[in-house]
Amino acid sequence: MTSSTDERPEATAAEPPARRATWAALRPLVLRLHFYAGVLIAPFLLVAATTGLLYAASYQIEQIVYRHELAAPTGGPPLPLSGQIAAARAARPDGTVTAVRPAEPGTTTRVLLDVPGLADSTQLAVFVNPATGQVHGVLESYGSSGALPVRAWISTLHRSLHLGEPGRIYSELAASWLWVVALGGLLLWVTRRRREGRRLRGLAAPERGATGLRRVLSWHGSLGLWAVLGLFFLSATGLTWSAYAGENVDEVRAALGWTTPSISTSSGDHAAHSGGGHQHAGPSDAGVDRVVQAAAGRRLSGPLEIVWPKEPGGSYVVKEIDKEWPQRLDQVAVDAGTGQVTDELRFADYSLAAKLARWGIDGHMGLLFGLANQILLVALAAGIITLIVLGYRMWWARRPGRGFGAPYPRGGWRRVPVVVLAPLVVAVAAVGWFLPLMGLSLAAFVVLDVLLGLRSRRTAARAE
Repeated sequence: MTSSTDERPEATAAEPPARRATWAALRPLVLRLHFYAGVLIAPFLLVAATTGLLYAASYQIEQIVYRHELAAPTGGPPLPLSGQIAAARAARPDGTVTAVRPAEPGTTTRVLLDVPGLADSTQLAVFVNPATGQVHGVLESYGSSGALPVRAWISTLHRSLHLGEPGRIYSELAASWLWVVALGGLLLWVTRRRREGRRLRGLAAPERGATGLRRVLSWHGSLGLWAVLGLFFLSATGLTWSAYAGENVDEVRAALGWTTPSISTSSGDHAAHSGGGHQHAGPSDAGVDRVVQAAAGRRLSGPLEIVWPKEPGGSYVVKEIDKEWPQRLDQVAVDAGTGQVTDELRFADYSLAAKLARWGIDGHMGLLFGLANQILLVALAAGIITLIVLGYRMWWARRPGRGFGAPYPRGGWRRVPVVVLAPLVVAVAAVGWFLPLMGLSLAAFVVLDVLLGLRSRRTAARAE
């Protein structure tokens, strides 16, 4: 959201003079920051929104591309789970079973194997018809979400553009600045409409009868207002996956006791890996049917994932993996030898912070509300793309030399009272430390602005 092409009287009579004066001093700073972030960070946001839109549709793409592997006609009673696992072992005798996702009606059972030579966080998934034991196919499966190759490729494109760890800088930069751009645009749009004497309820609709650049601004501001909460959400949840800011988020969560609890899988202090890591050593799967019965006795129901013990003497972990609302994410640990439940972890017992983290991640991934969640993400991504296009349209029309004056004034910080400027600098420094890529890029903006200012003064001096 960007400023208009013309200026109006600065405030309404209902606003206190001190507040009007403070905002009058801060507005040029907010405007210039919004301008720089909009022009220079928008390309990163555009890529993130485009790849995010593609990821929101990746679940349907996956179902279509791998329909043969995922679907199994319902017919006859299912074989014991141990028999289905045996079929998967026969298909890939070079693999070690790490986990199993029993079939739901109309689907295959997914047996996950640890096979030498696979990339990190990647396992081999063998798809078995639960009624016949026939193997429908073998595919690589990535991460705890069980993304198959096409969805994993799209996910990596969104996260790092397939450039490895250096590629993650783009997505972190976009997530770090998204909330700043959204907040600055919100302030500029609301105060502008208030300055024009318009009611707050008129903020969400484009101005009727507006033409030219004012019409573009009206659509930009109105659309941004509708999207602003979603932009904050995407920014906050996206930062939890980031390389640098994500470490700071993890440290804060650990310090405040907001981490996700884990279930014990042995008599010691060993804990199960909640992210679906490789289970390298484990007992025979002959007792897995008894494990499923024990979990059912504790009211766990599908979809389930059964994770093999990490070490001899450890327990199986049976986890509910239904991430749609209302979520079913309870877990039990079952002794591999006796079939007795040794530990239990209920999602209802998570702290509020841990639940919010889970909901935020699943919402960002399009899982929390199923198809409705994915449609909302597509709408948000399309909204971001539209906002960027409209923003560039306004910038191009108002670029130097087009006769629109200087809409993005330099040196506005000099007019900010010290009592406001000092805490503002401290706050910006703290945010820049917590979000390192934003802090570094902001410093680069300041240096660029200074250099442009020096060049402008030299040009003016030569003209005289």
